[in-house]
Amino acid sequence: MASSGPAADAARTEVRAIVDDKGHAVDNARRAVARLDEAFAAGDLVRTPALDAMLGDLIVALEQDDGQKLGGKSAEAARFILRAVSRELDNA
Repeated sequence: MASSGPAADAARTEVRAIVDDKGHAVDNARRAVARLDEAFAAGDLVRTPALDAMLGDLIVALEQDDGQKLGGKSAEAARFILRAVSRELDNA
């Protein structure tokens, strides 16, 4: 069952705004993950199995070794996954 209430609505709105930001996709993805983690910890949103899988994939796309810059493939993967996360938020 999807979360409801002002805190859930605010979390969804904020995550979608981050997803739609014009900044670099990798930076936006990190911000979105951080905001979602806050919402989950506060109980504002619930982790759905689909959302959990998407976030797992996103974390893998964002992994980097010390000093390594993430390139275009990571950015494209982040954009793709963030669009799916945005759609799934209504179920969280």
